[in-house]
Amino acid sequence: MSEFISKIRTIQWVDNCSRMVDQTVVPYEFKYVDITTGQQMFDAIKTMIVRGAPAIGIAGAHGVVLYAMELEKENLSRDEFIKKLLEKADYMATSRPTAVNLMWAVEKQKDIIKNSKSDIPGIIEELKQNGIKLENEDIEINKKIGDYGAEVVPKGASILTHCNAGALATVGYGTALGVVRSAFAKDKTIQVFADETRPRQQGARITTLELTMDGIPTTLITDGMCSYFMKKGMIDMVVVGADRIAANGDTANKIGTYTVAIAAKYHNIPFYIAAPLSTIDTSIKTGDEIVIEERSREEVTHINGKIICAPEVNVINPGFDVTPHELITGIITEKGILRPDYKTSIKEAFEK
Repeated sequence: MSEFISKIRTIQWVDNCSRMVDQTVVPYEFKYVDITTGQQMFDAIKTMIVRGAPAIGIAGAHGVVLYAMELEKENLSRDEFIKKLLEKADYMATSRPTAVNLMWAVEKQKDIIKNSKSDIPGIIEELKQNGIKLENEDIEINKKIGDYGAEVVPKGASILTHCNAGALATVGYGTALGVVRSAFAKDKTIQVFADETRPRQQGARITTLELTMDGIPTTLITDGMCSYFMKKGMIDMVVVGADRIAANGDTANKIGTYTVAIAAKYHNIPFYIAAPLSTIDTSIKTGDEIVIEERSREEVTHINGKIICAPEVNVINPGFDVTPHELITGIITEKGILRPDYKTSIKEAFEK
């Protein structure tokens, strides 16, 4: 593991607060911020100070702890404390609508609240320890995803990725970039093509930073260039992350992923999703049921605070799109690589 990855922890519970990398300023600055209240955490998730489905899941779990610590100061009865804390937890889960890891982690904390036999300080301690447990499990899960994914990476492969599904989208190591890291550990001839990922440039700002600091050869391209390089035979496979996967394998990921998947299918290039089982939402049958977050027009009209278009132009800014399951070669999870028929393989993965 590289020096960069071994030293960076994207989010961590420490000193009774949630310490996280402020990803809105990467790569211009690399700094940590301490989140000390529930509302601060809600805002940090919403404004993408913390981003990436697994990372915001942990942030949501931490947010429930912060709300619990605030409510403890109100001298409530145990029953009133539990009632109000469950309401706060539900509110935390609404901070962003698409990534199911957020709801999953909040539900884990709600289970603690509902089932605990402890007094109020005891409940808070159980919530803290569960948040820390989820942090540590995330890193181990990502390493397993990386190792399973490395098995399908050809020697000397050029891997295209979209957005950032790396260490900074998780607690550490990464999902899609975890596959890259595990593969690169075995084969130093592997290289990456990173899509810029408009409108927030996570591929340019974050993925290229992670990979170059790890010494992995990386080429930055704009989003519209992927099919050009596929046609020239310069892309061997695609690996991306996910924000929510339906029971049939349809996958929501950063806007533009669907376009990459179509191009990969046309050029007979394997297209893989890398994600933990917590990203799979078996309560929804297809991707048509996934709520797609609509984000602000300023993300499209401005770069670094400067307007790049006609001021009055109309803007539509969906944060995600859904890739149909038939375009996906495999879903790389901590339980192995799931293959079509995804309804069956997903069900079997949860039964393991």
